[in-house]
Amino acid sequence: MNEQLINNVILGDAIDVMKKVSDNSVDMTFADPPFNLGKKYNHYKDKKELDEYVDWCKLWLKEMVRITKPTGSIFVHNIPRWLTYYAAYLNEIAYFRHWIAWNAMGAPLGKTLLPNHYGILWYTKEINDFKFYDIRGQHPRCRKCKFIIQDYGGKKDQINPFGPLISDVWTDIHRIRHKKRRDEHPCQLPVPLLERLILMTTDEGDIVLDPFIGTGTTAIAAKRLGRKYIAIDIDPKYVQITKEKITKTQPTKINGCFVSKYLEKVVTIRQKDWEELEKAAKIPEQIKEVEFTPIGLGKSEIKNSKPTKLTPPISDFY
Repeated sequence: MNEQLINNVILGDAIDVMKKVSDNSVDMTFADPPFNLGKKYNHYKDKKELDEYVDWCKLWLKEMVRITKPTGSIFVHNIPRWLTYYAAYLNEIAYFRHWIAWNAMGAPLGKTLLPNHYGILWYTKEINDFKFYDIRGQHPRCRKCKFIIQDYGGKKDQINPFGPLISDVWTDIHRIRHKKRRDEHPCQLPVPLLERLILMTTDEGDIVLDPFIGTGTTAIAAKRLGRKYIAIDIDPKYVQITKEKITKTQPTKINGCFVSKYLEKVVTIRQKDWEELEKAAKIPEQIKEVEFTPIGLGKSEIKNSKPTKLTPPISDFY
């Protein structure tokens, strides 16, 4: 591995830069490429002929698979139309794991169903020997009454206080709609989306690469979770924005465990970390009360703990 690439935001063509990366050297690769829908980028024409676009995509997909470790994961985000082409090619050079449906309302496009999700393809280079960790998301609750929406029937005493294990349909992470939280980029993804993928398939100190970094989402998520990153973009403006945001990014930990947070609320945790996180949680004495009482971090539960760069200020899980 070229050490100069690690923890660096690189200005350049995605394919050219990835060719400088050694075989089997990256723990996770993630790509959110241009959608070929005519969106306005500064240094890229987002409207190619079908064959030209698909051939170009095969080039960077091939590089992503080459540089990913046998224990690593490959993720590609796009609209379903293009993911079908990606999957047809990736099925020849890697192993399919999941199509993750990320619930995000779109706009109707002619004579068709209303598009209501983006997809994230998940592939690995090995059938069995790849990294994977069970992850949990918070319980979906009514915004007004705070009751858990899912009906657990007579098994309420068996639920995890934080939330259920994540499936391959994600409805709890939302697109960035408010302008004050967006950068000058036509397709910016929320950081918690990448943090979930990173928590699911990597360890602290692992390397995460994104060949279309945009305004830094993947690199920010990696740094917040104690991972290394390689960020690439062809647009000097996006590279500069990413560098500025990275300098302000600090790791996000609770009781020594990396967690994903959004607006000071914990969004995703690892199942294996719950034993430690539970020590920082204020949980009702009767577990059934979690149905209508969101858990929080109680001050009395965290002894001799002062907020630092590695430990966020005390806040609610929800």
